[in-house]
Amino acid sequence: MNQDYIKPDNWSIIDEGFDAERVKSSESLFSIGNGAMGQRANFEEHYSGETFQGSYIAGIYYPDKTKVGWWKNGYPEYFAKVLNAPNWIGIDIEINGEVLDLAKCKEVSNYKRELNMKEGIYNRSFKATLQNGTQVCVNVNRFLSLDIDELGVINYKITPLNGEAKIVYKPYLDAGVHNEDANWEEKFWEPLSVSNNENEAFVTARTFKTHFTATTFMQNTILLEGNNLNISPSNIEKTADKIQFTYEVAVAKGQTSSIQKLGGYTVSLNHENTQTAAENVIIKALQIGHAQLLENQIQAWAKIWEMSDITIDGDVKAQQGIRFNIFQLNQTYLGKDSRLNIGPKGFTGEKYGGSTYWDTEAYCIPFYMATKDQQVARNLLTYRYNQLDKAIENAGKLGFKNGAALYPMVTMNGEECHNEWEITFEEIHRNGAIAFAIFNYYRFTGDYSYIPEKGLEVLIGIARFWHQRATYSTYRNQYVILGVTGPNEYENNVNNNFYTNYLAKWCIDYAVEQINKVEKEYASDYARIMSKVYLDNAEIAHWKAVADNMYFPYSEEQDVYLQQDGFLDKELIKVHDLDKSQRPINQKWSWDRILRSPYIKQADTLQGFYFFEDHFSKEQLEKHFDFYEPFTVHESSLSPCVHSIQAATLGRMEQAYTFYLRTSRLDLDDYNKEVEEGCHITSMAGTWMSIVEGFGGMRVKNDMLHFEPKIPKEWEGYSFKINFRNQILKIAVQQNETTFSLEGDKEIKVFANGKEVLVEPNSLVTV
Repeated sequence: MNQDYIKPDNWSIIDEGFDAERVKSSESLFSIGNGAMGQRANFEEHYSGETFQGSYIAGIYYPDKTKVGWWKNGYPEYFAKVLNAPNWIGIDIEINGEVLDLAKCKEVSNYKRELNMKEGIYNRSFKATLQNGTQVCVNVNRFLSLDIDELGVINYKITPLNGEAKIVYKPYLDAGVHNEDANWEEKFWEPLSVSNNENEAFVTARTFKTHFTATTFMQNTILLEGNNLNISPSNIEKTADKIQFTYEVAVAKGQTSSIQKLGGYTVSLNHENTQTAAENVIIKALQIGHAQLLENQIQAWAKIWEMSDITIDGDVKAQQGIRFNIFQLNQTYLGKDSRLNIGPKGFTGEKYGGSTYWDTEAYCIPFYMATKDQQVARNLLTYRYNQLDKAIENAGKLGFKNGAALYPMVTMNGEECHNEWEITFEEIHRNGAIAFAIFNYYRFTGDYSYIPEKGLEVLIGIARFWHQRATYSTYRNQYVILGVTGPNEYENNVNNNFYTNYLAKWCIDYAVEQINKVEKEYASDYARIMSKVYLDNAEIAHWKAVADNMYFPYSEEQDVYLQQDGFLDKELIKVHDLDKSQRPINQKWSWDRILRSPYIKQADTLQGFYFFEDHFSKEQLEKHFDFYEPFTVHESSLSPCVHSIQAATLGRMEQAYTFYLRTSRLDLDDYNKEVEEGCHITSMAGTWMSIVEGFGGMRVKNDMLHFEPKIPKEWEGYSFKINFRNQILKIAVQQNETTFSLEGDKEIKVFANGKEVLVEPNSLVTV
């Protein structure tokens, strides 16, 4: 049974009625972020119930020493932890001498959380009766500013309902935080200084080992009936890593008192003196004022939605799902800083560590290319170029030579930091996704300049890796790739994973093609690169021998490529014949049993058919889809989106729609029973693809946009926008027609169902 407590709404995520069992799940779902920092939806006031405290700063991490039973050569030294940052949101509250704690109130009613995605504002409200009989109404809103991305704003209002009340606000900053997933129970932050000035406080702390410095700051204003009381703290408590102010207010029955708390982080990634920077953020925020900060937030989100919104008519749950996905993607990464990337949990939890997986290249880049300008996608590619030396170092640790590059499965700074051997050493297909992203970027944007400037060096390092990783089999008289894990992590240490082998061949062919093009058309770049990488024709000929003679496992009987050599040796029981009580198998079965089973965690062979759709016929896709999907348990967040796109391509709209709902509401409905650990951010880009590439049928062929629009029967219509080469095209699909319109000043030719359509600026074309 999936959770279903989130109320359907077009623009908001809503949770009504206080239930301690749901607190941790809602802390994930109602998380907020602004690309530079993020915050789980923890309560500001003290809460003695089960909670998972989480505040995060982009780009700041801790190398937590690897914990394994038996050390093997090539193991990463550490696992990069996404750091739980010092807590800036905390406000302890006492009312008539009793601590406000929702876990201990006599009664909590009218409880409601709302995340307003249109405006980027999180609101929580409730009525509480305390043990001492005092009744209060509480209303809190919180946002992380998109304009000043080091700033968060809280407005916490309390109204006594059954008599006057003495309200004590005790806002604090606390750097004495720890990670729930720490390997060795150690602290990651070392406090450096705690200081205060009137209503402002600063805690500066530094991470052990990585030595990032962060100043966490707050500024507090106490109001009564909206008027600033201009009071200073009556008490200040300090320890080495915490500071807490006390403010006391007498409030009459029915009057509203509030604390407005400004807070956030300034970090050494961006400032030499983080405390001075924090003081400047406060000055700037106070000059703008609370009301204007709120207005600026609404405007900034309006601008984001203007380009990235997808509308769906007639299906509220589907609409809510896609907007939640788009909202979280924009909260996690806005493309302003090429040092940052898109972590799989974003700012919603600690799980998985690292900030970068192959998810970025395989799933996220298409979303950012089409909904922002191309510079954002280029920044994501540049991130990998900047880490090429580390990728070469990673390959060197495993015994590869001559500039072969193996990009990490998980990283913060380019170094591999994932410590499960079957993934670190074997899930090497990730290397191919990075090359594919370079191809995909050029295909979509038409900006070739990235390849001679940066991309070609990456392609050469990757081609060298594949050439060295392949083994010549005298038995087959072909090249094979042994001991790998494909995208299906429920098969480890297999030989000749079709997807990996196909990608390896493609990477080599693509690298050779680009070397020839750059040599012909960009002579000075070519000379610069060749003097750096020492590549000659003899080496390229060795690569080609591998690519041209790569082995792909194939079954004549089934007429399909095999996921790996031994796939047909398994007991091929389909998922629908599996007892429901056995699902999800990753929580019910031993790893040994999973590895021997035919069950597929996510698209594997079908991931190859997704990337290289134009290499195969529709009949081949259909045959492979029909063979593999019935064995797929979809226990990866990255699974339903690819299957939704392929089902739509095959015209199976009912199946496509079911997969779409699953990908778009994966977290909202908690399909995998783990949302309390955080949301699945990178797969959310796959949800966007399942509408645009799946239902919309968008492809780029020969520098032109092609669409084959389809629509689920549950929908009246849907629309989306694409920024294609600096022209913004809007596509609106109804049950019986599709319209195209264009913002810009020059016409664009597109293809709809194979027919050419000319779209002129500011006019509507109906197909």
